[in-house]
Amino acid sequence: MTKIKGKNDGPGGRNEHYDIGNRKDVPRRNVVAEIKRGEHQDAHVVKINGREYARDNPDHSKKDNVNRGK
Repeated sequence: MTKIKGKNDGPGGRNEHYDIGNRKDVPRRNVVAEIKRGEHQDAHVVKINGREYARDNPDHSKKDNVNRGK
């Protein structure tokens, strides 16, 4: 499964774009829609302050988290 990596490119470090495998700078709304369609089995959507974001499903590893660089 291809991992989703947040770019932390929005105000306050929000993820406005993501890298997914060899796909670079995918807009947040596209990633959220893909997750909702079931295209990323290892991720889910969270709503924070009215905005939806991609998040990795919980496990014991930090190296595969969406915001692993933080």
